[in-house]
Amino acid sequence: MNIVVLVKQVPDSGAERALRPDDFTVDRGAANNVINEMDEYAVEEALKIQEAHGGEVTILTVGPESAAEAIRKALQMGADRGVHVVDDALHGSCALATSAVLAAALRTLNADLVLAGAESTDGRVQVMPHMLAERLGIAALTGARKLTVSPDGALRIE
Repeated sequence: MNIVVLVKQVPDSGAERALRPDDFTVDRGAANNVINEMDEYAVEEALKIQEAHGGEVTILTVGPESAAEAIRKALQMGADRGVHVVDDALHGSCALATSAVLAAALRTLNADLVLAGAESTDGRVQVMPHMLAERLGIAALTGARKLTVSPDGALRIE
């Protein structure tokens, strides 16, 4: 089973945040940035599924060069590879624009399953899975507490 996990680099929730005066976006250079905690749970879940059923775990992120740290963290956890979309034109982009970029990347990755954290700790909008499902013409289920995969590959979600 080929699993893609979406991760985002976010400012550490314990750190003070500042806005950039030129565009009023979060100044990510002024805070310690980390992998989004909720996405870390999704990586752990993907690795459990991989351990039980084989396949590959790919990490996907969109963000500045520094977002590679989030991919590195997921690779240290055991993921197989990472895909990082970097484009300065995406700085400060909304969820709609980000979903278009993520959907384009996902189309190239041949995922059997896409996992994402419940929300990002910097935005807390919880819309990305639904936007991606709409763009890709696939189902989205959020709020899952537990995932299990049967020997025949059927996914059970509680």
